[in-house]
Amino acid sequence: MMQKQRAKGQRESIFNNEVVSRFELYNSLFLTLPFYKVKDTGTLLPLFIKYCEDGINNHQTPATIIDAFFKKYTQNNSNKDIIDLLFRFIQYIERQVVLFDAVEDASFNKLNAADEHNALLSYLKKGIDNKALNDKIEKLIDEFSLRLVLTAHPTQFYPGSVLSIITDLTTALKTNDISTINLLLQQLGKTPFFNKKSPTPVDEALSLAWYLENVFYFAAANIQSEIDKSLNDYNLESKKIIELGFWPGGDRDGNPNVHTDSTIQVSKMLRQILFRCYYRDFRNLKRRITFRGVEEHIAIVQDVLYKNAFDPNIETENIADFLIENLNNIRATLMDDHDGLFADLASDLIRKVELYGSHFASLDIRQDSRVLRDVHAFCRQRKPIISLFPENYDSLSEAEKIKALSFKSARINYSENKDSLINDTLQTITEIKQIQESNGELACHRFIISNCQQASDILQLMELFLWNGWEETDLSIDFVPLFETVHDLADAGGIMETLYAHPFYKKHLKRRGNKQHIMLGFSDSTKDGGYLMANWSIFNAKVALTETANKHNIQLAFFDGRGGPPSRGGGKTHRFYASMGKEIANKNIQLTIQGQTISSQYGSIDSAEFNIEQLINAGISAGIKETHNILLDPLHKELLDVMAKESYEAFVDLRKHPLFLSYLEKFSPLSLLSKITISSRPVKRNSGGALKLEDLRAISFVTAWSQLKQNIPGFYGMGTALKNQEKLGNWDKVVKTYQESGYFKTIIDNCMMSMSKSDFAITAHFANDKEYGAFWKMLHDEFELSKSMLLKLSGHETLMENYPVEKRSIAVREKIVLPLVLIQHYALERLQTEITAEEQQSYEKLAIRTVYGIVNAGRNLA
Repeated sequence: MMQKQRAKGQRESIFNNEVVSRFELYNSLFLTLPFYKVKDTGTLLPLFIKYCEDGINNHQTPATIIDAFFKKYTQNNSNKDIIDLLFRFIQYIERQVVLFDAVEDASFNKLNAADEHNALLSYLKKGIDNKALNDKIEKLIDEFSLRLVLTAHPTQFYPGSVLSIITDLTTALKTNDISTINLLLQQLGKTPFFNKKSPTPVDEALSLAWYLENVFYFAAANIQSEIDKSLNDYNLESKKIIELGFWPGGDRDGNPNVHTDSTIQVSKMLRQILFRCYYRDFRNLKRRITFRGVEEHIAIVQDVLYKNAFDPNIETENIADFLIENLNNIRATLMDDHDGLFADLASDLIRKVELYGSHFASLDIRQDSRVLRDVHAFCRQRKPIISLFPENYDSLSEAEKIKALSFKSARINYSENKDSLINDTLQTITEIKQIQESNGELACHRFIISNCQQASDILQLMELFLWNGWEETDLSIDFVPLFETVHDLADAGGIMETLYAHPFYKKHLKRRGNKQHIMLGFSDSTKDGGYLMANWSIFNAKVALTETANKHNIQLAFFDGRGGPPSRGGGKTHRFYASMGKEIANKNIQLTIQGQTISSQYGSIDSAEFNIEQLINAGISAGIKETHNILLDPLHKELLDVMAKESYEAFVDLRKHPLFLSYLEKFSPLSLLSKITISSRPVKRNSGGALKLEDLRAISFVTAWSQLKQNIPGFYGMGTALKNQEKLGNWDKVVKTYQESGYFKTIIDNCMMSMSKSDFAITAHFANDKEYGAFWKMLHDEFELSKSMLLKLSGHETLMENYPVEKRSIAVREKIVLPLVLIQHYALERLQTEITAEEQQSYEKLAIRTVYGIVNAGRNLA
């Protein structure tokens, strides 16, 4: 215990010296930059921050605080001048956030040196004299995999140009290169952070591919190299563990801007970027291998890589095996004839080709089950399929529908015009085959059915493939149900039981190696049921689904739709996986990474390697350890069941409050999010109608609460549930569950993280609002109750006491962006008054611009 405390103290000291102090030092460089009134802006900003802090402590409104500041410190208080200075504050703070990110990233290895640990190597060492453990390790290695899936979400704000500057700035900060830092800060000041118009899905894919090309290409290969070395040292065969996935261009759920041509363009783009990476590495290889005996293979590889990297007219095909064969020949010659000189360079490129093939990352296709049902209904009215189904098919029971499915291959003739969504689905099903032929099967082999509510949702989709160019025996597609709502999660086990027992699906799974992918979504489950119920529903669904899969001898791979914040499944991700017990399939870790999570956890090679390694360690540890969490003990399961139910009821009561949605619309920038030019995806699914909670996308819902600094989806109901247990005399049981269950502890830790990024003092003046005062007080009371109960449960005096570095980082970031929060509220407040059309446009723009910096500083707020 003392050693852990000492390590925490050392990390905190390093953070203060390496991050906070250096940020303050380099922050002063901003004042010397040759920008419009930059000295005036930089001089006034600290005074403005002090005014904001004092005003909040006195429960003043943003308008009162800002008006008083301008009256005291500026001479010309015209509306135009006020808005002009506020915009300059925003631009200044945005770049402060980038600088802080870069300083923190530059210190990453020093901050995390003590945490580095190769779990695989550790267990291999233990297995030397323990045959049972050794056998278990070998079996786990054979089955284990980690898939990271990059998704395009409208909270990854930085374009590629800014990301490149951040990368170079981080490098310069590592060596304290003042001259280069100064130049890069100047470049940062002149580089626009945002698009003038919303990006297309292909634009988003290109932006996200920056991370594939500049981070994951190296980081994943480096980790795989360590794994290969560890296995080789113990005479074990190498095993590919890391896989990459990609959603931009394939995810069309709720995004009418994704079309078949987007999917095709993105698959081609991924391929070309990958071969340019290969070609870049190969040129380094060729510069070193100047010996005789390899000329022929060098020439062959160079010609193939060059054409695939730069010739847009080349007929593409999967050439991964061809490349590996020739590279292996080169390596063999180096080993046999040249003492292995530079063989490591050949091995590195071979490893990358084995990891990324001809595709780089698997492009997942996703569509809503309601759309897919419409497509199936459309096809049933076409010849020759029409004769196979009864006219009343849609009104049949689920069992009757499944019985009516025939799974006959056919070519449907579509003569009339189709609905755009129907047309896109049918074209995409056809084009997936072409993508597989060009880039390999792994390029596009998963179709995710979101809002999956019944077994027929999957079986009907399989029929659509059979009716559009696919044969049963070559159906090289994994059909992935996505269960999200509390109700759907409860039904998931039964749905999969029906599928596993279905003859056609059973045969299909056998051809796919008896491996089933199932996606579970945190975002909509949290919006639907609140924080605790979402987590507990997903846990119970995983238990039920694992039990069902084991019964049918199916290898299960859970794919977790995890966002950045704890309310969308984020937080201490590796701890979440390490806490899974033997009751849950955990040998294939798959998760989405999105929003600021990409830049904060995978923004550099160092941080990406660290976080990938942590996830692998978590999976290996969970698979090997003998003791697991106690949650399936009837006593503790019942306790969590009751707490989740009580938390759920509290959250649902809040959602049903007549002021719930109007409060969010009035006091947060929710209604303005659709005007932010950062995403191709609409803010809500029913883009043409009035705002309804069920149509609101979870990311917009969570973002709105985070902008308010209230983070309701990340804690609401926790305090009520814990207090009720205390009143019932069950407190000792709750404490025991917290102390013994890594899973429950992770939930609590992530909840405390979410609450650490909340600050109700900023909106304390809402308490005096005639219409919303009582509602704000209800939110605040639950926050205070949750905070007190969580501290009592953990035995801590402050939130995140166990994570002093992360806590300090959050505190510094919140201080940096505090003025943005006040400016946002000020602008929203002004928008409620009678103003001119020109003023309305200015205040809307002001409010919108604050969103970027607040989210970027939070790193996992949306």
